[in-house]
Amino acid sequence: MNIEHLFIKALKGEKVERPPVWMMRQAGRYLPEYIELRNKYDFFTRVQTPELACEITIQPVDHIGVDAAILFSDILVIPQAMGLEVQLLEHKGPFLPKTINTQKDIDALIVGEDAVASLDYVSKAIKLIKKELNDRVPLIGFAGAPFTILCYMVEGKGSKTFDKAKQFCFSQPELAHQLLNKITDVTITYLHEQVNAGADVIQVFDSWSGMLAPKDFNQFSLPYLNKISDSLSARVPVILFPKGSWYALEELSKSSAAAIGIDWCITPKLARALTQNNKTLQGNFDPCKLLLSIPQIQQEVKEMIDAFGVDRYIANLGHGILPNIPVENAKAFVDAVKNYKSL
Repeated sequence: MNIEHLFIKALKGEKVERPPVWMMRQAGRYLPEYIELRNKYDFFTRVQTPELACEITIQPVDHIGVDAAILFSDILVIPQAMGLEVQLLEHKGPFLPKTINTQKDIDALIVGEDAVASLDYVSKAIKLIKKELNDRVPLIGFAGAPFTILCYMVEGKGSKTFDKAKQFCFSQPELAHQLLNKITDVTITYLHEQVNAGADVIQVFDSWSGMLAPKDFNQFSLPYLNKISDSLSARVPVILFPKGSWYALEELSKSSAAAIGIDWCITPKLARALTQNNKTLQGNFDPCKLLLSIPQIQQEVKEMIDAFGVDRYIANLGHGILPNIPVENAKAFVDAVKNYKSL
C-alpha cells in the first residue's frame, strides 16, 4: 500500500494539507447504482457475493470521490457465523428469531475457526476490491463491537433503548461477559482475516454503547474495544467508534487505537480537550445537515474543519449517511473538505 495516502497519514498523526474525507455507510442506499443492485438481489446476497460487494464498495470512490473505501458488509455477519439466524425485514431492520438468554444458549454458539471459516466470502470480496481499487485509496475493513453485537443477539431486533439487552448485562453479568468474550474472540479472528486479505484500516462500530452509563461502559464495552484494538493495532491502524459515548473519550485516548470516531453531540473543542489532542478524531457532521443547500453544506464543513483543525482529523459524518440524501449533496460534502483552505 502507498503509505502516502492522505487517510493513512492522518491516522498516523502526520502533517497533512487537508483532512481526508469519507462517509459512514457511503457504500449503499443513497446511490442510484446501489438501488439498482438492491432491486435485483436481497441484502445478504449482496453481502455474501464477493463480486457484488466489490462493486458496491467501489461505487462511492468512483462517484463521490472519497479518500477511503469501506467494505460493503454488515456487523450482523458475526451472529450469523456464530450460528444465529439473522433476517433483514423490509422497513423493520434486522430480526433474530432465536435470541441468547441462558448458559445453554451461550454454550451452543459456534466459535473459533469454525465460525470464521463461514465468513470466507468477506476475504474473497476484500481481495477483489483491492485488485479493483489498484491502490487509488485505502480500504477500511470493519466489525461491530462486542457490546453492540450482544444487543442484537439478546434483544433479537433493533431497539431505541435495548432494555432487554441491558437487563441481561445488569442481572446476569457473568453470562454477559461470557457472551462478550466469545463475540470478541470471533471478531478478532475475523478482523485478522480481513487484514490478511488486504484491509488497510479496521473500524469497530459500537453503535449502541451510548445506551450505557459511564460506569457500565467501562464494564461492558471498553475492555472489549481495547482487546480488539490491542490485537489489531500492531498490524493496521484501528478506529474505534463508540457512538454516543463522548464521556469515554479521555479513557479511550489511552487506548492503542489510532483514531476515535465521534458523533455530533460533542463539540470539537471538548473532544480535543478530553483526548489531549493525542488521538486522531473522526466525525462529526450531522447526517441530516446533508439536506441543507450546497452553499450551507460548504459553510458548515468549513466551520467544522476550522474547529477541529487540519491535523489529526478525518472529516466524516457523525453516523451513517441517510437514504434520502441527494447524491449531489453527498458529493458537495466531500468536495467541500477537499477544497478546504484555512485562513
